[in-house]
Order: sequence, then structure tokens, then C-alpha cells
Amino acid sequence: KQSPISITKGQNKTARIECKAEGISNFQSEYIHWYRHIPSKAPERILFIGEGQASYDDSSYRNKYSASKTRENTCKLCVLTINDIIPDDTATYYCAYWQASLKFLMSSQQPRARPSLSLSQPAHSEILQKNQENQTTYVCLIEKFYPEVIRVTWTDEAHNEVTDNVVQGDPWKATEEGEYSISTWLTVSAANKDKNYHCKYEHESKKHSLQTQGTYYMLKISFYVLLQISLFLCNKIIEIMLSITVPESICASWCNNS
Repeated sequence: KQSPISITKGQNKTARIECKAEGISNFQSEYIHWYRHIPSKAPERILFIGEGQASYDDSSYRNKYSASKTRENTCKLCVLTINDIIPDDTATYYCAYWQASLKFLMSSQQPRARPSLSLSQPAHSEILQKNQENQTTYVCLIEKFYPEVIRVTWTDEAHNEVTDNVVQGDPWKATEEGEYSISTWLTVSAANKDKNYHCKYEHESKKHSLQTQGTYYMLKISFYVLLQISLFLCNKIIEIMLSITVPESICASWCNNS
């Protein structure tokens, strides 16, 4: 497991990517491999580490990368350190563990160096709802965040992830400043329209959860309250108008003009 979902660092800074291992009985002696995937290029292995020091696939990586393994109580941790961050270091980094013919990959997203942009949490998020005869579609909209790396999932009332009938778009650049937005759709049958669903997102800046029915009922209650206030004010205005005494001269003038 790797957390957080992304790491943003300024130029010439240092980034640490942590990989928490589970189910590896002899963690200290087993080999953990680190890979880097730059967009538009094939993934490449940087190094691997066992009991001793790391072994590098390219000797030029020694000053750029380092790795360590620690074990504290039940926590088994392998850390990749990237020194002197530059924009070319923007990539997806993977830690991998091999056992016989099995391979387990866990990804940590894009450590990056972008001096002109700073970390920005989503400025707005909401769930839009469209009811049809046989189904209901929820659209989860998350707007204006940076970097673009974000994980969005749908869960049901039991907090289990929902993957059926889910469509998720790619982040798009929403502002001239380079902030991004994303949307995802969940379609449920008419039989499940009264159930609660959550749109959860995990961004480097924050984690948040939106509830479908909770949002809908909140809007419904607000509209009801607003309607009641409007009716109350209208009744008061009518009472005031009915209580106004119109002078006979004005009334006679109005009647003659009519």
C-alpha cells in the first residue's frame, strides 16, 4: 500500500515515497523493487533492495535515488527517496514484490516539481441527480484542484466500493492557471433509487465524501423551508394591502378614469 496518492515538491527539494508491505513474512530479506513510469515511455526499474544496500540498474541513479527498509512492530515499510527534484522527475513510481511466479504492484502517483503552481484542494464538489423512468443517474463533479492526480470511487450504504455501471472521465484542465476538474457517473436501477451512495475522492490536499441522498434531501428540505417562508411573507403582504384605507378622493378619481 502506498500513501498519499501523490507528492508535490518544489524544485531541488527531496521526495519520499513510502510503501507499506503486508503478508510478507520475511520482509527484511525479501527483495522490494522500485519502478518509474514516465508518460509516453516504457516503465523502467530503478533499483531493488534486500537485506543490505540497494542495487541499481544504472550506476547514474546512485546520487538521484536511495532506498531503505524498516520494521516497527507490525509495520513493514520500504521508502524510496528522490533527491534534487526537477520537472523531469514527474512520473508514476511503483514498489513491487516478487514471489515465485506471482507479482504484486502498488502504485504511488507522480512526485513532481512545478515551481509555478502550488498544491490546491478542490474548490467545489457536488452530486447532480437525474431521475428517469427505470433508473437514476448521479454525476459527481469535483472542480479546480492541482495536481491532476486524484482517486474517485463510489461506495454503497455498507461502504463497499461500487464498480458496476460507473463511468469515470479523465481530469481536464479547467482554468488558465492549470487547475483540473473531473467527473464520474453512477447509474442505479429504479429499485435502488432510495439507497444512499457516496462519491469519495482522495487528493494529495484532502480526502472527502459526498452523499447522494443526503445532498438530495438537504436541497429538498431547504426548498421546502424557503417555500414556507415565501408563503408566509406573501400572506403578510396581502394582509397589509387589505388593511390599507384608500382615501375617497383617490378612489373616485380612479373609478372615473376607469
